[in-house]
Amino acid sequence: MTGRPALALFDLDHTLIPFDSGLAWSRFLMQQGHLPPGFEAGYLEYARQYAGGTLDFHELHRWTLAPFAAVPMATLESWRRDFAAQLPPRLPAAALELLQRHLQAGDLCAIVTATSRFVSEPFAQALGAPHLVATESEVVDGFFSGAMVGEPCFRAGKIAHVQRWLAAQGRAWGDFGRSVFYSDSSNDLPLLDAVTHPVAVGPDVALRKQALQRGWPIAESLDQALRLLPGVPS
Repeated sequence: MTGRPALALFDLDHTLIPFDSGLAWSRFLMQQGHLPPGFEAGYLEYARQYAGGTLDFHELHRWTLAPFAAVPMATLESWRRDFAAQLPPRLPAAALELLQRHLQAGDLCAIVTATSRFVSEPFAQALGAPHLVATESEVVDGFFSGAMVGEPCFRAGKIAHVQRWLAAQGRAWGDFGRSVFYSDSSNDLPLLDAVTHPVAVGPDVALRKQALQRGWPIAESLDQALRLLPGVPS
């Protein structure tokens, strides 16, 4: 990884981590008795819609927050601290190394995820990612309202979120001669198209097909993604 610094972006679920962060959070809450056991079945139905490209993200967002409408943020923050404490052993060493190697090269790095900031923030902190671009949940008078702030960080919305994040730092796409995005999902095709160096990591069927057609690198694992790094043009 030589040459001038790049923009390095990373999807979270099934890319940097081999599981769904929202499901992990939900299962933790179920184990603690804060969610009913049947919550998982509903979540998995939305996950199937995501994989099939039919998900209404606003509906998912409202549904996942509905059980917490009367739970103060201070309580949720306490639950989240307990959740964060048990994350480190679950994080792949290759994910930590991939981020660190980009950071050591001087690249501007961010996790870009459709998952809400509230859920994804502990993962970003544990992985050592300096920036997180995520779906923002509205808080009113110390409670989740169920609404989002702006559009979801999902599909083409990821591009808009990244652009706003860069603008907030006085930066823009044009400042980078090279931009990299790692993702497993065909839902991320808009952002994969927007960068100069898309990398499909353990891609779903639709993304694999597109990657093969377009000649994009395919890494079956994060370890393979690490081996691709020296060959990425600068």
